[in-house]
Amino acid sequence: MNVSLALVEDGKQIWQKLEVPEGCTIKQVIAMSGILEQMPQIDLEEREVGIHGRLAELTDTLKDGDRIEIYRPITADPATVPRRSIPTPQS
Repeated sequence: MNVSLALVEDGKQIWQKLEVPEGCTIKQVIAMSGILEQMPQIDLEEREVGIHGRLAELTDTLKDGDRIEIYRPITADPATVPRRSIPTPQS
């Protein structure tokens, strides 16, 4: 089956298409991709993963066409970051 792996790391967008056996888990596909060898700073125990924008577990089984996403850690607390005001058009 065909799946893809997407992440943004160090300002680089990475998108890999992979052909994997049926019944693979997210963790297995990430290991097969070789991304952890290329980017040893990625610790799957500390990162969240998802499928098509929805949080998932490393043990979740994939379907054909799924897109695995490895998310970056949140670096700012949204509750403490001031909102940007959007200027209103003047009439």
